[in-house]
Amino acid sequence: MVCPARALAQDGTTKWLSNLWVTIGSTGVNHSDLQQPSGFQGSHDHANCKAELALRVIQGRWKLLILRELLEGRRRFSDLQRALSGVSQKVLTAQLRELEADGVVARTVYPEVPPRVEYHLTDLGVDLIPAIAKLHDWGQRAAAEQGNL
Repeated sequence: MVCPARALAQDGTTKWLSNLWVTIGSTGVNHSDLQQPSGFQGSHDHANCKAELALRVIQGRWKLLILRELLEGRRRFSDLQRALSGVSQKVLTAQLRELEADGVVARTVYPEVPPRVEYHLTDLGVDLIPAIAKLHDWGQRAAAEQGNL
C-alpha cells in the first residue's frame, strides 16, 4: 500500500507529502515548491488515508478467511471454527468482535435453549467483496509472475 510519506518540519511538526521523507527547513525546501497531489496519495494526514482504514478493518490473520466463509451466507460460530482449522476459540471470538465493531459482520442471537448464534455480512461487509476479489486477482497475477502458481 502506498500512502503519503511524512515530512518533519524544522519546528518539529509532521507534514504529509507525496512519497517523500523530507526535513523541511534544514534542507532549504520551499513549501510553495511542493505540489500536493489530491486523492489517495495527496492526503495531508494519515488518518485521512481511507485505504489504511480499510486495511485496519481487515487486518488480522483470520479476518479475510472469516469474511470468505461468510460470503456463503449465515454461519454459526462452530461452523466457522471448523472451517478455519487452527484458529482458537479465543482468537476467533476476538476477530469476530472486531469485525462486528467495525460494522462488517453482524451477530444474531436466537432466543432458544441452547442459544443459537449466527454471523453474517452486513451491507458494509458485502461492499468489501469486490475489494477482496481484487486482492485475490492481484495475488494470482503476482504468483503467476513469480512462478508460484
